[in-house]
Amino acid sequence: MSLRRLALVGLVLVFGPLSAAGQDGRVVPSSPGQLTMSYAPIVKRVAPAVVNVYAAKLVENRNPLLDDPIFRRFFGNPGGPREQIQRSLGSGVVIDPSGFVVTNNHVIEGADQVKVSFPDKREFEAEIVLKDARSDLAVLRIGDKRERFTAIDLGDSDALQVGDVVLALGNPFGVGQTVTHGIVSAVARTQVGITDYQFFIQTDAAINPGNSGGALVDLSGRLVGINTAIFSRSGGSQGIGFAIPVNMVRGVISSAQGGSSVVRRPWLGAKLQAVTPEIAEGLGLKRPAGALVASVTPKSPAARAGLKTGDLVVAVDGQPVDDPNAFDYRFATKLLGGQVQLGIVRSGRESRLAVALESAPENPRNEVIIQARSPFLGAKVANLSPALAEELRLDSAAEGVAVLEVADGSVAQSIGFQKGDVVLTVNNEPIAKTADLQRVAAQPTRLWRVTILRGGQKLSVVFGG
Repeated sequence: MSLRRLALVGLVLVFGPLSAAGQDGRVVPSSPGQLTMSYAPIVKRVAPAVVNVYAAKLVENRNPLLDDPIFRRFFGNPGGPREQIQRSLGSGVVIDPSGFVVTNNHVIEGADQVKVSFPDKREFEAEIVLKDARSDLAVLRIGDKRERFTAIDLGDSDALQVGDVVLALGNPFGVGQTVTHGIVSAVARTQVGITDYQFFIQTDAAINPGNSGGALVDLSGRLVGINTAIFSRSGGSQGIGFAIPVNMVRGVISSAQGGSSVVRRPWLGAKLQAVTPEIAEGLGLKRPAGALVASVTPKSPAARAGLKTGDLVVAVDGQPVDDPNAFDYRFATKLLGGQVQLGIVRSGRESRLAVALESAPENPRNEVIIQARSPFLGAKVANLSPALAEELRLDSAAEGVAVLEVADGSVAQSIGFQKGDVVLTVNNEPIAKTADLQRVAAQPTRLWRVTILRGGQKLSVVFGG
Protein backbone atom coordinates (compact mmCIF):
# COMPACT_ATOMS: atom_id res chain seq x y z
CA MET A 1 0.00 0.00 0.00
CA SER A 2 1.22 3.49 -0.75
CA LEU A 3 0.70 6.67 1.16
CA ARG A 4 -0.21 9.41 -1.32
CA ARG A 5 -0.28 13.08 -0.50
CA LEU A 6 -3.49 14.79 -1.45
CA ALA A 7 -5.61 17.74 -0.54
CA LEU A 8 -9.18 18.05 0.37
CA VAL A 9 -11.53 20.27 2.13
CA GLY A 10 -13.77 18.87 4.78
CA LEU A 11 -16.31 20.01 7.15
CA VAL A 12 -17.66 18.61 10.37
CA LEU A 13 -21.45 18.55 10.44
CA VAL A 14 -23.76 18.05 13.40
CA PHE A 15 -27.43 17.46 12.75
CA GLY A 16 -29.97 19.89 14.22
CA PRO A 17 -32.25 19.34 17.20
CA LEU A 18 -32.91 15.64 16.72
CA SER A 19 -33.54 12.82 19.15
CA ALA A 20 -31.00 10.93 21.24
CA ALA A 21 -28.98 14.03 22.03
CA GLY A 22 -25.78 13.61 24.02
CA GLN A 23 -24.62 15.92 26.81
CA ASP A 24 -22.55 17.92 24.32
CA GLY A 25 -25.51 18.43 21.95
CA ARG A 26 -24.47 15.82 19.36
CA VAL A 27 -27.41 13.79 18.08
CA VAL A 28 -28.13 10.76 15.88
CA PRO A 29 -30.66 11.06 12.99
CA SER A 30 -33.92 9.38 13.98
CA SER A 31 -35.85 9.43 10.69
CA PRO A 32 -35.20 9.20 6.91
CA GLY A 33 -36.36 12.80 6.57
CA GLN A 34 -33.56 14.01 8.81
CA LEU A 35 -31.03 12.32 6.52
CA THR A 36 -32.20 14.32 3.51
CA MET A 37 -31.08 17.65 4.92
CA SER A 38 -28.69 19.48 2.57
CA TYR A 39 -25.11 20.60 3.04
CA ALA A 40 -25.60 23.25 0.35
CA PRO A 41 -25.79 26.31 2.66
CA ILE A 42 -22.44 25.46 4.22
CA VAL A 43 -20.81 24.66 0.88
CA LYS A 44 -22.07 27.96 -0.52
CA ARG A 45 -20.44 29.81 2.36
CA VAL A 46 -17.13 27.91 2.31
CA ALA A 47 -16.52 27.26 -1.40
CA PRO A 48 -15.42 30.83 -2.36
CA ALA A 49 -12.47 30.52 0.07
CA VAL A 50 -11.24 27.22 -1.42
CA VAL A 51 -8.85 27.72 -4.34
CA ASN A 52 -6.75 25.76 -6.82
CA VAL A 53 -2.99 26.08 -6.54
CA TYR A 54 -0.87 25.63 -9.67
CA ALA A 55 2.90 25.31 -9.29
CA ALA A 56 5.49 25.16 -12.08
CA LYS A 57 9.25 24.73 -12.14
CA LEU A 58 11.90 24.43 -14.82
CA VAL A 59 13.67 21.08 -14.91
CA GLU A 60 16.53 19.94 -17.09
CA ASN A 61 15.57 17.08 -19.40
CA ARG A 62 18.99 15.61 -20.06
CA ASN A 63 19.55 12.63 -22.32
CA PRO A 64 21.50 10.05 -20.27
CA LEU A 65 23.44 9.07 -23.42
CA LEU A 66 25.21 12.45 -23.21
CA ASP A 67 27.08 11.11 -20.16
CA ASP A 68 28.62 8.37 -22.33
CA PRO A 69 31.99 9.57 -23.75
CA ILE A 70 31.74 7.12 -26.69
CA PHE A 71 28.33 8.55 -27.65
CA ARG A 72 29.69 12.12 -27.46
CA ARG A 73 32.72 11.13 -29.53
CA PHE A 74 30.60 10.00 -32.48
CA PHE A 75 27.53 12.21 -32.14
CA GLY A 76 28.78 15.24 -30.23
CA ASN A 77 26.34 17.13 -28.06
CA PRO A 78 23.09 17.28 -30.07
CA GLY A 79 21.44 20.36 -28.70
CA GLY A 80 22.60 19.91 -25.11
CA PRO A 81 20.19 19.64 -22.19
CA ARG A 82 16.67 20.88 -22.72
CA GLU A 83 14.54 22.61 -20.13
CA GLN A 84 10.97 21.51 -19.52
CA ILE A 85 8.25 22.93 -17.30
CA GLN A 86 7.09 20.52 -14.61
CA ARG A 87 3.65 21.32 -13.22
CA SER A 88 1.77 20.27 -10.11
CA LEU A 89 -1.78 20.87 -8.94
CA GLY A 90 -3.18 21.20 -5.45
CA SER A 91 -5.71 23.14 -3.44
CA GLY A 92 -5.53 25.93 -0.90
CA VAL A 93 -7.60 27.93 1.56
CA VAL A 94 -7.89 31.71 1.91
CA ILE A 95 -7.43 32.36 5.64
CA ASP A 96 -7.16 36.16 5.60
CA PRO A 97 -9.14 38.73 3.56
CA SER A 98 -5.89 40.50 2.68
CA GLY A 99 -4.85 37.52 0.53
CA PHE A 100 -3.05 34.93 2.67
CA VAL A 101 -3.57 31.37 1.39
CA VAL A 102 -2.58 28.15 3.18
CA THR A 103 -1.64 25.03 1.22
CA ASN A 104 0.67 22.03 1.59
CA ASN A 105 4.40 22.58 1.27
CA HIS A 106 4.73 19.57 -1.03
CA VAL A 107 2.36 21.24 -3.51
CA ILE A 108 4.69 24.21 -4.11
CA GLU A 109 8.08 22.74 -3.13
CA GLY A 110 10.77 23.78 -5.62
CA ALA A 111 8.34 25.84 -7.69
CA ASP A 112 9.56 28.79 -9.76
CA GLN A 113 6.03 30.07 -10.32
CA VAL A 114 2.83 29.65 -8.31
CA LYS A 115 -0.68 30.69 -9.36
CA VAL A 116 -3.94 30.65 -7.43
CA SER A 117 -7.27 30.20 -9.21
CA PHE A 118 -10.68 30.89 -7.67
CA PRO A 119 -13.96 29.10 -8.42
CA ASP A 120 -15.17 32.26 -10.20
CA LYS A 121 -12.25 31.88 -12.69
CA ARG A 122 -10.15 34.73 -11.26
CA GLU A 123 -6.44 33.93 -11.28
CA PHE A 124 -3.55 35.52 -9.36
CA GLU A 125 0.22 35.19 -9.28
CA ALA A 126 1.19 34.05 -5.78
CA GLU A 127 4.18 34.93 -3.64
CA ILE A 128 5.54 32.19 -1.37
CA VAL A 129 5.64 33.87 2.04
CA LEU A 130 6.59 30.90 4.22
CA LYS A 131 7.41 27.23 3.78
CA ASP A 132 7.47 24.82 6.72
CA ALA A 133 8.61 21.36 5.64
CA ARG A 134 8.28 19.99 9.19
CA SER A 135 4.50 20.43 9.16
CA ASP A 136 4.14 20.23 5.35
CA LEU A 137 2.45 23.64 5.31
CA ALA A 138 3.08 26.75 3.23
CA VAL A 139 1.57 30.22 3.16
CA LEU A 140 1.09 32.18 -0.08
CA ARG A 141 0.18 35.82 -0.65
CA ILE A 142 -2.04 37.04 -3.51
CA GLY A 143 -3.48 40.39 -4.55
CA ASP A 144 -2.14 43.92 -4.02
CA LYS A 145 -2.91 44.09 -0.27
CA ARG A 146 -5.81 46.45 -1.04
CA GLU A 147 -8.11 43.85 -2.56
CA ARG A 148 -10.26 41.89 -0.12
CA PHE A 149 -11.00 38.17 -0.52
CA THR A 150 -13.55 35.84 1.02
CA ALA A 151 -11.73 34.07 3.86
CA ILE A 152 -12.58 31.16 6.11
CA ASP A 153 -12.79 31.37 9.91
CA LEU A 154 -10.51 29.18 12.04
CA GLY A 155 -12.13 26.62 14.32
CA ASP A 156 -10.79 24.31 17.03
CA SER A 157 -9.56 20.89 15.92
CA ASP A 158 -9.48 19.68 19.54
CA ALA A 159 -13.28 19.93 19.57
CA LEU A 160 -13.62 17.24 16.89
CA GLN A 161 -14.90 13.82 17.89
CA VAL A 162 -14.87 10.48 16.10
CA GLY A 163 -18.14 10.16 14.21
CA ASP A 164 -18.57 13.84 13.35
CA VAL A 165 -19.65 14.27 9.72
CA VAL A 166 -17.19 16.00 7.39
CA LEU A 167 -17.22 17.49 3.90
CA ALA A 168 -14.26 17.57 1.54
CA LEU A 169 -13.86 20.33 -1.06
CA GLY A 170 -11.01 20.36 -3.54
CA ASN A 171 -9.98 19.84 -7.14
CA PRO A 172 -9.42 16.07 -7.57
CA PHE A 173 -7.60 15.16 -10.78
CA GLY A 174 -8.07 18.75 -11.96
CA VAL A 175 -11.75 18.23 -12.82
CA GLY A 176 -12.85 21.35 -10.91
CA GLN A 177 -14.07 22.11 -7.41
CA THR A 178 -15.71 19.02 -5.92
CA VAL A 179 -17.52 18.29 -2.64
CA THR A 180 -17.59 14.94 -0.84
CA HIS A 181 -18.59 13.96 2.67
CA GLY A 182 -17.80 11.37 5.31
CA ILE A 183 -17.06 11.18 9.01
CA VAL A 184 -14.11 11.77 11.30
CA SER A 185 -12.59 8.29 11.68
CA ALA A 186 -9.92 9.26 14.23
CA VAL A 187 -8.65 12.48 15.78
CA ALA A 188 -5.07 11.70 16.81
CA ARG A 189 -3.35 9.41 14.32
CA THR A 190 0.33 9.40 15.28
CA GLN A 191 1.79 6.53 13.21
CA VAL A 192 1.29 7.99 9.74
CA GLY A 193 4.83 9.04 8.77
CA ILE A 194 3.98 12.08 6.62
CA THR A 195 5.50 15.00 8.55
CA ASP A 196 7.63 15.59 11.64
CA TYR A 197 4.49 16.22 13.66
CA GLN A 198 2.62 12.92 13.65
CA PHE A 199 -0.85 13.94 14.80
CA PHE A 200 -3.58 13.82 12.16
CA ILE A 201 -7.33 13.92 11.77
CA GLN A 202 -8.43 10.82 9.84
CA THR A 203 -11.55 10.93 7.65
CA ASP A 204 -13.30 8.66 5.16
CA ALA A 205 -14.51 11.57 3.00
CA ALA A 206 -13.57 10.73 -0.60
CA ILE A 207 -10.39 12.58 -1.60
CA ASN A 208 -8.04 12.07 -4.54
CA PRO A 209 -4.87 13.52 -6.14
CA GLY A 210 -5.27 17.27 -6.60
CA ASN A 211 -6.97 17.80 -3.24
CA SER A 212 -3.73 18.52 -1.31
CA GLY A 213 -3.95 21.72 0.70
CA GLY A 214 -7.74 21.91 0.89
CA ALA A 215 -9.76 22.70 4.00
CA LEU A 216 -11.58 20.63 6.58
CA VAL A 217 -14.43 22.69 8.08
CA ASP A 218 -17.14 22.24 10.68
CA LEU A 219 -20.87 22.89 10.59
CA SER A 220 -20.33 26.59 11.09
CA GLY A 221 -17.95 26.72 8.13
CA ARG A 222 -14.87 27.02 10.33
CA LEU A 223 -11.54 25.52 9.31
CA VAL A 224 -10.55 22.53 11.42
CA GLY A 225 -7.81 21.03 9.25
CA ILE A 226 -5.73 21.09 6.06
CA ASN A 227 -6.06 17.78 4.25
CA THR A 228 -2.74 16.34 3.25
CA ALA A 229 -2.66 12.64 2.33
CA ILE A 230 -4.53 9.42 1.71
CA PHE A 231 -3.65 5.80 2.33
CA SER A 232 -4.33 3.88 -0.85
CA ARG A 233 -3.52 0.71 -2.79
CA SER A 234 -4.83 2.09 -6.07
CA GLY A 235 -3.81 5.74 -5.92
CA GLY A 236 -7.44 6.79 -5.53
CA SER A 237 -9.63 7.28 -2.49
CA GLN A 238 -10.17 4.20 -0.35
CA GLY A 239 -11.68 5.95 2.62
CA ILE A 240 -8.54 6.72 4.61
CA GLY A 241 -7.54 10.37 4.43
CA PHE A 242 -5.44 12.52 6.76
CA ALA A 243 -5.66 16.22 7.64
CA ILE A 244 -3.30 18.48 9.58
CA PRO A 245 -5.26 19.87 12.56
CA VAL A 246 -5.96 23.61 12.38
CA ASN A 247 -4.41 24.09 15.82
CA MET A 248 -1.07 23.24 14.16
CA VAL A 249 -1.89 25.49 11.21
CA ARG A 250 -2.45 28.48 13.52
CA GLY A 251 1.24 28.81 14.39
CA VAL A 252 2.27 28.76 10.73
CA ILE A 253 -0.35 31.39 9.86
CA SER A 254 0.70 33.57 12.80
CA SER A 255 4.36 33.47 11.72
CA ALA A 256 3.48 34.41 8.13
CA GLN A 257 1.18 37.25 9.17
CA GLY A 258 3.91 38.53 11.49
CA GLY A 259 6.32 38.83 8.57
CA SER A 260 8.51 35.83 9.38
CA SER A 261 9.71 33.41 6.70
CA VAL A 262 10.24 30.63 9.26
CA VAL A 263 8.10 29.13 12.02
CA ARG A 264 9.43 29.56 15.54
CA ARG A 265 8.16 26.91 17.93
CA PRO A 266 8.73 26.22 21.62
CA TRP A 267 11.81 24.20 22.58
CA LEU A 268 11.62 21.70 25.42
CA GLY A 269 15.25 20.62 25.59
CA ALA A 270 14.57 16.98 26.44
CA LYS A 271 14.64 13.73 24.51
CA LEU A 272 11.49 11.62 24.83
CA GLN A 273 10.85 7.99 24.06
CA ALA A 274 7.77 5.80 23.68
CA VAL A 275 6.55 3.65 26.55
CA THR A 276 6.68 -0.02 25.58
CA PRO A 277 4.62 -2.70 27.36
CA GLU A 278 7.82 -3.79 29.14
CA ILE A 279 8.55 -0.25 30.33
CA ALA A 280 4.93 0.19 31.41
CA GLU A 281 5.13 -3.00 33.47
CA GLY A 282 8.36 -1.81 35.10
CA LEU A 283 6.78 1.54 35.99
CA GLY A 284 3.66 -0.10 37.33
CA LEU A 285 1.40 1.45 34.66
CA LYS A 286 -1.93 -0.06 33.70
CA ARG A 287 -1.18 0.53 30.00
CA PRO A 288 1.75 1.78 27.89
CA ALA A 289 1.02 5.51 27.55
CA GLY A 290 2.86 8.79 27.93
CA ALA A 291 6.27 10.07 26.85
CA LEU A 292 9.25 8.92 28.88
CA VAL A 293 12.09 11.42 29.41
CA ALA A 294 15.31 9.79 28.18
CA SER A 295 17.60 12.81 28.68
CA VAL A 296 17.48 16.51 29.52
CA THR A 297 19.70 19.18 27.96
CA PRO A 298 21.43 21.35 30.59
CA LYS A 299 20.13 24.93 30.90
CA SER A 300 17.16 24.15 28.65
CA PRO A 301 13.57 25.09 29.56
CA ALA A 302 13.02 21.48 30.64
CA ALA A 303 16.06 21.54 32.91
CA ARG A 304 15.10 24.87 34.47
CA ALA A 305 11.57 23.57 35.11
CA GLY A 306 12.97 20.57 36.98
CA LEU A 307 12.17 17.82 34.46
CA LYS A 308 14.36 14.77 35.08
CA THR A 309 15.39 11.63 33.24
CA GLY A 310 12.86 8.92 34.02
CA ASP A 311 9.91 11.28 34.38
CA LEU A 312 6.79 10.26 32.46
CA VAL A 313 4.99 13.12 30.70
CA VAL A 314 1.27 12.35 30.58
CA ALA A 315 -0.36 15.71 29.79
CA VAL A 316 0.23 19.16 28.27
CA ASP A 317 -2.03 21.85 29.73
CA GLY A 318 -4.47 19.16 30.75
CA GLN A 319 -4.54 17.47 27.32
CA PRO A 320 -3.55 13.79 27.60
CA VAL A 321 -0.35 12.59 25.93
CA ASP A 322 -0.24 8.97 24.75
CA ASP A 323 3.17 8.98 23.07
CA PRO A 324 6.06 11.31 22.06
CA ASN A 325 4.34 12.21 18.78
CA ALA A 326 1.28 13.44 20.66
CA PHE A 327 3.53 15.45 22.98
CA ASP A 328 5.39 17.02 20.05
CA TYR A 329 2.09 18.16 18.55
CA ARG A 330 0.64 19.49 21.80
CA PHE A 331 3.85 21.33 22.68
CA ALA A 332 4.48 22.68 19.17
CA THR A 333 1.02 24.24 18.96
CA LYS A 334 1.74 26.49 21.96
CA LEU A 335 2.65 30.09 21.18
CA LEU A 336 5.99 31.44 22.35
CA GLY A 337 5.96 33.38 25.58
CA GLY A 338 4.44 32.45 28.91
CA GLN A 339 4.42 28.91 30.29
CA VAL A 340 2.87 25.51 29.72
CA GLN A 341 1.88 23.05 32.43
CA LEU A 342 3.26 19.54 32.00
CA GLY A 343 1.57 16.71 33.86
CA ILE A 344 4.20 14.18 34.89
CA VAL A 345 4.49 10.98 36.88
CA ARG A 346 7.64 10.62 38.99
CA SER A 347 8.22 7.66 41.28
CA GLY A 348 4.55 6.78 41.00
CA ARG A 349 3.32 10.23 42.00
CA GLU A 350 1.60 12.73 39.73
CA SER A 351 2.69 16.36 39.71
CA ARG A 352 2.89 19.41 37.45
CA LEU A 353 5.81 21.39 36.11
CA ALA A 354 5.65 24.87 34.56
CA VAL A 355 7.89 25.03 31.46
CA ALA A 356 8.79 28.33 29.78
CA LEU A 357 7.74 28.57 26.13
CA GLU A 358 10.97 29.65 24.45
CA SER A 359 12.49 29.04 21.03
CA ALA A 360 15.69 27.05 20.75
CA PRO A 361 18.95 29.07 20.76
CA GLU A 362 20.25 29.77 17.27
CA ASN A 363 23.93 30.29 16.51
CA PRO A 364 25.26 31.59 13.17
CA ARG A 365 24.80 28.63 10.84
CA ASN A 366 27.44 29.69 8.33
CA GLU A 367 26.02 27.38 5.67
CA VAL A 368 28.62 26.37 3.09
CA ILE A 369 28.90 23.89 0.22
CA ILE A 370 32.10 21.86 0.35
CA GLN A 371 33.85 22.27 -3.00
CA ALA A 372 37.28 20.82 -2.22
CA ARG A 373 38.04 17.41 -3.67
CA SER A 374 37.20 15.19 -0.72
CA PRO A 375 34.51 12.76 0.46
CA PHE A 376 32.42 15.85 1.35
CA LEU A 377 32.41 17.34 -2.16
CA GLY A 378 28.87 18.52 -2.92
CA ALA A 379 27.61 18.48 0.67
CA LYS A 380 25.95 21.56 2.15
CA VAL A 381 26.80 21.84 5.84
CA ALA A 382 26.09 24.18 8.75
CA ASN A 383 27.13 24.79 12.35
CA LEU A 384 24.97 22.75 14.69
CA SER A 385 22.92 24.61 17.28
CA PRO A 386 19.93 23.65 19.46
CA ALA A 387 17.65 25.32 16.89
CA LEU A 388 19.14 23.39 13.96
CA ALA A 389 19.17 20.19 16.00
CA GLU A 390 15.44 20.69 16.66
CA GLU A 391 14.85 21.27 12.94
CA LEU A 392 16.76 18.14 11.94
CA ARG A 393 15.27 16.05 14.77
CA LEU A 394 18.66 15.55 16.42
CA ASP A 395 19.64 15.46 20.08
CA SER A 396 19.73 19.11 21.16
CA ALA A 397 22.97 18.43 23.06
CA ALA A 398 24.77 17.21 19.91
CA GLU A 399 27.82 19.15 18.73
CA GLY A 400 29.59 19.27 15.38
CA VAL A 401 28.74 20.20 11.79
CA ALA A 402 25.44 19.01 10.33
CA VAL A 403 24.81 17.96 6.73
CA LEU A 404 21.85 19.97 5.36
CA GLU A 405 21.80 18.77 1.75
CA VAL A 406 23.70 16.43 -0.54
CA ALA A 407 23.81 17.37 -4.24
CA ASP A 408 22.57 14.78 -6.72
CA GLY A 409 25.43 12.99 -8.43
CA SER A 410 28.02 14.45 -6.05
CA VAL A 411 30.92 12.62 -4.42
CA ALA A 412 29.24 13.09 -1.04
CA GLN A 413 26.09 11.38 -2.33
CA SER A 414 27.99 8.48 -3.89
CA ILE A 415 29.80 7.88 -0.59
CA GLY A 416 26.51 7.86 1.29
CA PHE A 417 26.31 11.05 3.33
CA GLN A 418 22.73 11.95 4.29
CA LYS A 419 20.82 14.97 5.49
CA GLY A 420 21.05 15.03 9.28
CA ASP A 421 24.49 13.42 9.52
CA VAL A 422 26.72 15.21 12.04
CA VAL A 423 30.43 15.26 11.23
CA LEU A 424 32.42 14.90 14.45
CA THR A 425 36.01 14.24 13.36
CA VAL A 426 38.02 13.99 10.15
CA ASN A 427 41.45 12.33 10.27
CA ASN A 428 41.28 12.55 14.07
CA GLU A 429 40.75 16.33 14.00
CA PRO A 430 37.61 17.56 15.85
CA ILE A 431 35.10 19.34 13.61
CA ALA A 432 33.38 22.04 15.68
CA LYS A 433 32.36 24.46 12.92
CA THR A 434 32.05 24.64 9.14
CA ALA A 435 35.40 26.41 8.82
CA ASP A 436 37.08 23.35 10.38
CA LEU A 437 35.51 21.04 7.80
CA GLN A 438 36.40 23.35 4.90
CA ARG A 439 40.01 23.50 6.05
CA VAL A 440 40.38 19.74 6.57
CA ALA A 441 38.58 18.91 3.31
CA ALA A 442 41.07 21.05 1.38
CA GLN A 443 44.08 19.13 2.71
CA PRO A 444 45.68 16.71 0.20
CA THR A 445 45.49 13.16 1.53
CA ARG A 446 44.89 9.68 0.20
CA LEU A 447 43.08 8.35 3.24
CA TRP A 448 40.09 9.84 5.04
CA ARG A 449 39.04 8.70 8.51
CA VAL A 450 35.65 10.19 9.29
CA THR A 451 33.46 9.90 12.39
CA ILE A 452 29.81 10.90 12.07
CA LEU A 453 26.72 10.81 14.25
CA ARG A 454 23.71 9.21 12.56
CA GLY A 455 20.49 8.16 14.25
CA GLY A 456 22.07 8.69 17.67
CA GLN A 457 24.97 6.33 16.93
CA LYS A 458 28.61 7.10 16.15
CA LEU A 459 29.91 5.62 12.92
CA SER A 460 33.60 5.54 11.96
CA VAL A 461 34.42 5.02 8.30
CA VAL A 462 37.56 5.10 6.15
CA PHE A 463 37.63 6.33 2.55
CA GLY A 464 40.45 5.96 0.04
CA GLY A 465 41.62 9.13 -1.70
